[in-house]
Amino acid sequence: MPAYDAIIIGTGQAGPPLAGRLAAAGQKVAIIERNLIGGTCVNTGCTPTKTLVASAKTAQMARRAAEYGVVLEGSVGIDMRKVKARADAVSGASRDGVTSWLAGMENCTLYRGHARFLDRKRVQVGDDVLTAERIFINVGGRAALPDIPGLADTPHLTNSTIMDLDTVPDHLLIIGGSYVGLEFAQIYRRFGARVTVFETSPRLIRREDEDISRAVAGILAAEGIDIVVGATNLSVGRATNGAAAGGMIALSHDGPNGLRTVSGSHLLVATGRRPNTDDLDAEKAGVALDAHGYIIVDDALKTKADGIWAMGDCNGRGAFTHTSYNDFEIVAANLLDKDSRRVSDRIPVYALYIDPPLGRVGMTEAEAVQTGKRILVSTRPMTRVSRAIEKGETQGFMKIVADADSGEILGAALLGTGCDEAVHSLIDVMYARRPFDQVRRGVHIHPTVSELLPTMLGDFQPVSP
Repeated sequence: MPAYDAIIIGTGQAGPPLAGRLAAAGQKVAIIERNLIGGTCVNTGCTPTKTLVASAKTAQMARRAAEYGVVLEGSVGIDMRKVKARADAVSGASRDGVTSWLAGMENCTLYRGHARFLDRKRVQVGDDVLTAERIFINVGGRAALPDIPGLADTPHLTNSTIMDLDTVPDHLLIIGGSYVGLEFAQIYRRFGARVTVFETSPRLIRREDEDISRAVAGILAAEGIDIVVGATNLSVGRATNGAAAGGMIALSHDGPNGLRTVSGSHLLVATGRRPNTDDLDAEKAGVALDAHGYIIVDDALKTKADGIWAMGDCNGRGAFTHTSYNDFEIVAANLLDKDSRRVSDRIPVYALYIDPPLGRVGMTEAEAVQTGKRILVSTRPMTRVSRAIEKGETQGFMKIVADADSGEILGAALLGTGCDEAVHSLIDVMYARRPFDQVRRGVHIHPTVSELLPTMLGDFQPVSP
């Protein structure tokens, strides 16, 4: 029975760096992976999907070449096999890098197989039973499939399996009008597919402010993406007659105009995520799960079981690569650096990688108003940003929300070219907890998107409660 100082289950964005810190501190570490090294981000998430975004952007710019005085002969074509090969190569290089790092790490042993708890200190991997005083769970998550009539018997794709496509769908049906669904909608529309998005809510990306939701919907609709909101009572199945037969998929839904059926060649289900905790036997270790299967943790990511921590998507405290990595930083700081970092120190930050991208930090305007504070808001359309005009990419707008009394920036939503980068100017200010008056004096480089942020900070308007 091999004994270790620490066992790490999973090799996502928190597990490998934690293994590195613990091993460097002289601890004997076992790290376990049953599938691909690197987790969702490296294999089916951020890394390969953003290569698809880049390919789709290139195709779109090629179609717009004449606007920039560039002459291309013939129409723009998509070689989906080469698109996929590029994504696979970028993803594979990242995965191989993490694998080589772990394989060559001193004091660390990599086990391949499915890990299950036997008790609080023992984990079984195949025929091996490993023991450790400390165990760290980093098992990630996967697509959650909704209870839609006919779905189980109808071919469908998830955010992972759609990465296997090496042909462009004729008509891609997407259930889910949120972040994952919208990114794939624009990608495949730009690759030449007809795309229809179905969202049960009255609007897309419902966690955002209504003005952001409308703007995103307008950007996508302008590219020819069909958007159906308020689609309820969904059901799917094989098309059985008429022109839609022959392997096509039929999706039916209720809406403002009654029952409607739309047929497509492929179906993507993008309605959320679920944690990979259902086959971990967590209860044998005393690890408590919530009603959705997420591991319950405290502010330092400790579980209900002494000596066991949970990091990344499986703890429900963040669903992003950057929050998973920050989980590693929090755990390592508390265990190795005598630094009491906490999850509650974290400011929510994320992006929607359509083109142009949405960079988000902190509260929405609606959330800020609900606090009861006196709220200030500043907005600026991208048509008034020189860099956007020069690039010929003026869709979207930027919005910043602040506390009128403290001068604290509460949140921002920047939708426009380069905004996934520009938002970091505000993120840093919010972590520094400095009033916006100080930031307003900053001199930024021209021409950039970021240079307009100080201008916006001098143009706040009060929001009526």
